[in-house]
Parts: sequence; structure tokens; C-alpha cells
Amino acid sequence: MVGMLQAFSSCSPSHCLLRGKGVASHSGIETVEIVAFNSRSSAQTSCGLSRVVHAPVRMQPGNVKQGLHVGGEVREQRNAGRRRVTGRDTLGVTDKLDNQEKRTVKTVRIHYNRKDGDYEQWGLHVWGDAEYCTPWESPLVARGLDDFGSYWDVDCVEGGKVYFLIHTGREKEFEGIMDTAKSDSVWVVSEHPDVFMEKPDLDSIPKGDLGFARALWISENIIAVNFDGDCYSLHACKDANLTLTAAGVEGAREKIQLEEEIQGLPVKVVERFPYITGYKALRVPKGTDTRELVKCQLALSSSDSAGVPLDATGVQLPGVLDELFAYDGPLGVSITEENVSLSVWAPTAQTVRLILFHSPAGGEPFEVLQMNESDGVWSVQGPAEWKGKYYLYEVTVFHPSTRKVEKSLACDPYSRGLSANGERSLIVDLNDESLKPEGWSNLAAEKPKLAAFTDIAIYELHIRDFSIADETVDPALRGTYLAFTEKDSAGVKHLKNLANAGLSHLHLLPCFDFASVDEKKRNWKSADVDSLKKFAPDSEEQQAAITLIQDEDAYNWGYDPVNWGVPEGSYATAANGSVRTFEFRKMVQAINHLGLRVVLDVVYNHLHGNGPTGIHTVHDKIVPGYYLRRNKDGNVENSTCMNNTACEHYMVDRLIVDDLLHWAVAYKVDGFRFDLMGHLMKSTMLRAQRVLRSLTVERDGVDGSRIYLYGEGWDFGEVSNNMRGVNGSQRNLAGTGIGSFNDRLRDTVIGGSPFGDPLQQGFLTGLSLQPNELDQGDEQSMANHLAATTDWIRLGLASNLRTYVFTNHKGDEVKGEEVLTHDGVPVAYAMSPEDLVNYVSAHDNESLFDIIMLKTASGVSLKERCRINHMATSVVALAQGIPFFHAGDDMLRSKSLDRDSYNSGDWFNRLDFSYETNNFGVGLPPKSKNGFKWPIMKKLLADPANKPSKNQILAAVENLKELLRIRFSSPLFRLKSANAIQARLKFHNTGPAGVPGVIIYTIEDGEKGKPGLTQLDSSYQNVIVIFNARPTQVKTQVQSFKFRSLSLHPVQAASHDEIVRTSTFDSKFGTFSIPARTTAVFVESR
Repeated sequence: MVGMLQAFSSCSPSHCLLRGKGVASHSGIETVEIVAFNSRSSAQTSCGLSRVVHAPVRMQPGNVKQGLHVGGEVREQRNAGRRRVTGRDTLGVTDKLDNQEKRTVKTVRIHYNRKDGDYEQWGLHVWGDAEYCTPWESPLVARGLDDFGSYWDVDCVEGGKVYFLIHTGREKEFEGIMDTAKSDSVWVVSEHPDVFMEKPDLDSIPKGDLGFARALWISENIIAVNFDGDCYSLHACKDANLTLTAAGVEGAREKIQLEEEIQGLPVKVVERFPYITGYKALRVPKGTDTRELVKCQLALSSSDSAGVPLDATGVQLPGVLDELFAYDGPLGVSITEENVSLSVWAPTAQTVRLILFHSPAGGEPFEVLQMNESDGVWSVQGPAEWKGKYYLYEVTVFHPSTRKVEKSLACDPYSRGLSANGERSLIVDLNDESLKPEGWSNLAAEKPKLAAFTDIAIYELHIRDFSIADETVDPALRGTYLAFTEKDSAGVKHLKNLANAGLSHLHLLPCFDFASVDEKKRNWKSADVDSLKKFAPDSEEQQAAITLIQDEDAYNWGYDPVNWGVPEGSYATAANGSVRTFEFRKMVQAINHLGLRVVLDVVYNHLHGNGPTGIHTVHDKIVPGYYLRRNKDGNVENSTCMNNTACEHYMVDRLIVDDLLHWAVAYKVDGFRFDLMGHLMKSTMLRAQRVLRSLTVERDGVDGSRIYLYGEGWDFGEVSNNMRGVNGSQRNLAGTGIGSFNDRLRDTVIGGSPFGDPLQQGFLTGLSLQPNELDQGDEQSMANHLAATTDWIRLGLASNLRTYVFTNHKGDEVKGEEVLTHDGVPVAYAMSPEDLVNYVSAHDNESLFDIIMLKTASGVSLKERCRINHMATSVVALAQGIPFFHAGDDMLRSKSLDRDSYNSGDWFNRLDFSYETNNFGVGLPPKSKNGFKWPIMKKLLADPANKPSKNQILAAVENLKELLRIRFSSPLFRLKSANAIQARLKFHNTGPAGVPGVIIYTIEDGEKGKPGLTQLDSSYQNVIVIFNARPTQVKTQVQSFKFRSLSLHPVQAASHDEIVRTSTFDSKFGTFSIPARTTAVFVESR
């Protein structure tokens, strides 16, 4: 999700699963998020995850009776690269509190006690039937103090329910509900889960909460804890009968006294767990049977010197599990001619049994076997006849989410085959010849050549989008892997033409097993397309019909992983058995034969499910609390959307790298794009790169040295600023050759960001030069903004190198890392062109055509908007680094202005390879993500003049092909090092005298036999690129080219674009004449 939930935010965010978290909207209505669940996808957001229903309530205007507001931390915007839906982005439909005369307002009081007596920083966030909903960033400060603690007075609707949350910034302390029909006051106690209707006796309340896990067992002999005490004890019960009373922890079968280490946590521990810096270190006595204790319910308690209980909590185990049970041996299924072996890593399990089935549908198992444990790994061996059978693990284990010993049925985390919907794992031999397409073993020799990673050009595509609407594809194969094998289809021809022009890689959106689409096709629902076509282009009816079935149709982007190592079944012609394996391989082979390498979009940063139940939970059933990252309280982190994974844990890191190795070898995949890569650790990324690049054709059938890795290096959430270790952020990965998306280029070329006002303009969409209706400041401030952000684009064209030196808009010579964003972050972060993936559009957020429609001024014609689309593509195509294009940008693709089409069905995501339509004006997009923009959208969608003709679409198709031919006509567009870019690429038209809206750069080559630059290009001595974003023709002089022999690039001289062919150069004066909204490339031939 280059973009994802925004508020809570592709994805795009704040806290997806936190009920009631709100932010202020433009209208003065606050949007409160209420999480809704459905039986098929328990938590579906814009990353293919949780649905969020927005309920509006009136914001409190200033200070009122309840007391002054206290400013907490400003809500953390996830970052400019993620897809997010914020409260700002949603207008409420109704405001139930507007009808003043039909309600009675009363004042209720919420009391709060903290054992540390520190109330100053804690504020109250209220919503529901509160008279006014507080903005998240400005909670209410306590009105006063009494003998119990602090308290707030809240005005609310009599008889209603007030939802409240006590927090400081992003740290949440208590969340509860007050029924005002039952009480005028409630009392809450820090670290105690109950809301009291009467004032409680604090001495009788248990101290602590076993529902939290605020102690971390980080090594065999050290437990870290963040609360005080004179004495500490570890309590264990294998039957999970621990309870907390006023007398302390009861029900333990074993109690161990712990001693505090005066010197604190060891340095190595703090380096591994930086977020627990300052915790106390408690030493576990020698001789403690840690291997057995981790199978128990555990609690850690503290008391004073007199034995009076002070606190108690549960215990997190990942650190000690890594130290004692890290394992590098075989996992999953191993098959020989004689037998089948199965192994699963489950060190906290009390027992594990293997359950075998003949049928994918299950029924009575034909065999149930107790597995044997050795060092945390449970194994069993059986006959070769097990091959082709289905299986589950029955795991008996303490689960911290329920605080019970659970008996869960789970698929294998190392599954290589599945039944439909991942209900059971399949014992499959991927080396079986019947699962290999003809010629599969020779595919490595047939792959398209790739001399260097800087020769990569990427096209991002959703598998179902590619063929579901293509009438030249066999109806039985539409929307499937096998559609790519249809050599004469319109879509295949389109890809082949792009490959011939220079495109090198096809990036496929998630195609591992994901939760959001039912793989049993008989259950799919679909809208009546013929009826939808009859509605007006700005009608609400289309989206109403699509959203009615959106969780029961065949569509989703798939960013909700369940089983990482198995192809998604909904894209296969049959979901059971090994059909999906064979067909996926056929697809990879067919794409390679088109001249394109294959990139998989992998989502290792989160999992769809958690807890001990449900078919969409796997990992958390087997080793609860290990695979998912938890916060200091022991709750699962959800900053990615949901269920963040913890690759800082040894076996999670191993699983991810093993999975990548599996896809590279078993499916011969050529590259991987990492969703929310910043939530993975840099060490995991580097190990993955090292392991993949060690693959050889002779040993593995794969040339790993040609496998490229890239992803979303956004730095946000609990991993930001390296709080969980050095993470895979843009800046941290610089110099590794692992690419990260350049959101700086995207935002400045197009304008704004996914989180800002949709009308905010940029370099190409009219900022300062042709302003739209949005107030973006006075003329001078807009001009200043354009000038400053044009420097960001210059850096992007120079591969966003942090050391690149150029003259900025002020006329100063600066390095890339000295140019700062609005929040003081360096714009440039890369250290080599391999580090950078340039883009202006991706699956997240509006399509390129749609965002241009929204941002350009109303007086800009469709013809001009199409030219802006062409120019945006040209910036990416002609920049140093690696260009990335979203499928359909080259066809003026529209999603009818949908900002987040992950679950908007085939209707809004349609790709038309007949080029008859671009899908604009097929109705207002789904209200849940776009409703606040409907008034703007209706006007655009209703105007038939905004719908491109086939000729305009064909012009866009030709534009990308021409740009690719230009890029690959000279190695000067694909320089391989930072030094080469610095030495050869120079910008003109800079400084205060530069013409706004015009970027000019030259790339110089050397001459054989002469000192200085090495000659790279046998055809051209110099390349000159000019971007004229102005709405008028521009003439500009470059003194250094006076009396030089320059000509329009041969591709543009013969271009389908008549306008670009009118670009000229006057050698006598060194003057270029460039038409409005045109990118022109000139060359100096040898």
C-alpha cells in the first residue's frame, strides 16, 4: 500500500482498531471511527483490512464548563507514503446532537485514580452522547482533585452513553463506557479494567492487571519490568488458573523470587530492545526450569518490604524464546521417496498433534498423531502415501489474549499448499514434475536480460484487473493467473508492446494467500453491470450497488495475508489441490516470455488474524504472542493496519527470509516489493538480500544476483526512530541497493500529499501558475512554494542523492540532504540510484488521471489535463534511479475519482485494453472513503467534456512507449553511481532568475581517448531534458549550448504527439522553444 488508512491512517492511518478515535474535519464535525466486523473478514481496512464506519459528533468549541483543554501530542501522521483515511477526509451525514430541542443535557463526573498520584499529563477524550466530542489532540484537562484522585465533568445527553478514553498523546491508559441512565458518576483506577458505579475501596482493589503483559522475559536469566517494588516474584501455572486479588497473585503452582540487578539492563539488551530503556532488570535464579515455565501462564508481581502487594502483570516471552529456542533446521513438510516428515516450531505448546484428512473439505480425519518435541520443535514422520493429503496442527497452548490454555487447530506457517480458503494445509511436493510447466527447468536461461538494476523499469498491476474486463481473454480464464498465457489477448499485447519499448519488470499486487476474497467461487456475488451502465456518470447508485456486495465479491487488493508461502486460490481456476501452484508457475513463465521479469508484492509487516480461533489466524495460534509485535502493555501493535509482525524476533525474521527464498526458487520470481518496509528491520532486509543474491542457476535454478528488492520505507508507528531496532526506512537503507519509494517526487510533481487537501496543487497541476479554487496563500507565497518544491523535483531527477550538489532556487549551492521538508526532514536520502524508486502514482490513492482532474483549475481543458498526465509520466521515465508506473497511467486510467479502491470491485477498478474508455464517469466512488469530496466530484463526473476519447487514450499509450524508448536509447538516463550522476547531470534555469515551472537538465558524456569523463554512449555527446509545466509556450536560453548542434530526440521527432514535434532549438542564441505543458528531449549526436 503506497498509501493506506490515514487517521485512526495503504497503507491510510493512526489506530485502525481503536474504537472512537476521532479527528477534526474541515466542517467542524469530528469523525469518530467505529470498527465494524463481518464474518468473512474480521477486520478489513484499506490495506484489505478493517472496515471503518464514521459517526459524526459536534466538536467542542473552545473552553466550556468541563474545563480547559490540555494539548496532548499532535496526532502522528503516519507518513506521506502511506494510504490513510482520516477524519478530515470524511463528512458526517447527520449530526444527532444538532436537534437541540429534542434532548436534555446533564453533567456527569468521571473520577480517576493513579497510584503514582501524577495526573498533570493525563487528559480525557470523550465521544458518543457527549455534548461535545473532544479532538484527539486536545483532550479535557481534569476539572479538579479530591480524595480519590482527579475528575472531569462532562455534559452529555441524558440517558445516553458516553465513551471515554484517558490518554496522554498517543499513550492510552483507560478506555470505558458510561451509561448515564444508570449513574451520574463513575470511578476508574489506573491499570484496573473495570468501570465502578460506586466509589471503590482502593485497598480492596487488586494491584495491577494480569490482562496486561508489562514484564518482558528477555533472556534466560533477565526479566525487564517498568514498575517499582521491594520484592518481585514470578508466578507460574500450567493450567492457567492465576488470578489477581487484593492479596496478590493466587493460583500459582510455582513461585520464584527474583532479585533486582542494581546496574540495570545490560547494554546488549538495550541495544536489542531500545524501547524498554530505563526498565528494571530482575535476575532469574540459576537452575530455574525456564523451558517448562514458558509453557505456563506467567505473572510477575511486586510488593513492598512488608509483603503488601504493589503491582502485577503478565509476561512477554519473545526474548527468552529467541535465546533458548532459536532454530535453523527443517520446518514444514519434507518429502522423500520413502516418507513424509512434518515439523513445526512451537516452544510454548504443551502438546501438538497432527490431524490428517483425505479431503480438502475435512470431515473425519483418517489419522491423528501425537507429535514429538525436541528443543521447541514438534515433529512426526509418516509414509510417502501422505503426499496429497490435507492436515492441521492441533496445538494446546496458553494464549495471553484469553488467559486460558487453548486447543487450536492451525495450518502450517510453512504451508506450501492449501485447501480452499486456507482451511487446511496440503502435503505437496513442489519438485513433482507434474507441477512444472513444460520448459520450467530452463526458465532461468530464458529470462529477459538485466545488465544492471538501474536498467529496471516497473509496471504495477493487479492480477484480476489485468483480464477480468478483457473480452479477448477466454471467459474461463479472466481474472486468473492463466490470463497471462493468452498470447493474443489485448492485455498481453499491451504488455508486450511495453516490454519492447524497454519496460523490464511487472509488479503484481499481492498474490499470496489472503483473507478478503472467498476462494469458493460459487459464493461470489456480483453487481448487475448492465443496470449500472444505465445510471448517470455522477450517480450514487453504482457505488451503492458495489458496496452492498463488496465483502462477498471476487475483488480485493489482498493486503491481508494469512499464509505467506502459498499462491492465492481465488486467482486459480480451482482453489483445492495443487492447481494454484502449477498455474502460478505458468503465469511467471508466460510473463518472462513476454520480455518482463516478475515482482511479487509481499506483505510481511502484518497478518490478518490473531487469537486462538478462526481460519484466518495461523501464527498466533501456534506460538501466541511471538509473531506479532506487542507494545509495553502487551497489546498487539496495529500501526500498519492490524497485527503488526515482529521481525526483530529470530524466528519471524527466519520465516520471512525462508518465504522469500521459497518464492524465488520454487516460483522463479525476479524481485520483491515490500509493503510497509519501514516496519521490517534493516537486518531482515539485508539478510534477505544476501540470501537471495547467493542463489545460482547451477545449484538453485535461479540467478539470485538479478533479484531486486524495494519497498515502502516509511518511518512511522512504534518502529519510528529505530525504537524497535534499526528499521527498513528510506534513510536507513540508503547505500544498500534496496530501493525505496520516493514520495517527495510524487507529492511535489502532483501537489499536496495523500493526507492533505485533495485540491492542493503541485509543479504540474498549476501551483502558482494556474491556481484552482483552493486558498493556497497569496501569489507570493504560492510562488515561493513552487520554487522551493521544484528543488525537490530536481533532486528526484538526480536520484534524490543526499550528497548531490546543485544550485537551489535561492541561488545557493547545497547538498541534497541540506534541502528540508516542511517538518525539517532531509528531502534527499539515497546514496546510489539503486536506492531510489521514483513514482507519481501507484495502486494507493487516486489514479494519476483522477488526481490531475481534482487538482487542476476548472478552466483547464481535458486536452491540457491529458498533457499533464503525459508530463507526470515523463518526470518518472527520465529521472535517474528506477522508474515505477501504475498500470493504466498510460491509458489515462480512472477509478471514477476513487481515492482508495482496494475493495471497490471490478466496476471502479476496470482496465480497458481496447482503449475505448478510461473508466471515468462510472458513478460517484464509494462514499465511505470519498463522501467528503462528492460535491467536487459530482461536477467533474457529470461533465461529458471530461471523459477522454479513444484518441486521447491512445496518445497516452504511445507517450509511455516513447518515453521508455528514449530512456533506453542512452545509458546516460540510467547512470549507475552517485559519482556519475554528480559528474554528468547538471541543472540550468536555477536560482532567483529561473523561470518558474521550467526544469532543465543536461547529462554529459565523455569522449574516447580524452581525459575527463568516460564515454558511455556511442551515439550522443549530450542529452538535454526540458520540462515546461507552464500553461504557455516558453523560450529559454542556455548559454553553454550556443553554437552547439542539438536536435530533438529521434523518438520525439517522429512522435505521435504533434505538439512535442514543434519543440525547437536555435543554435545561434542557445535558445530552446518548448510548447506549453510539454517535456522535450534534445540530443547532441556524435
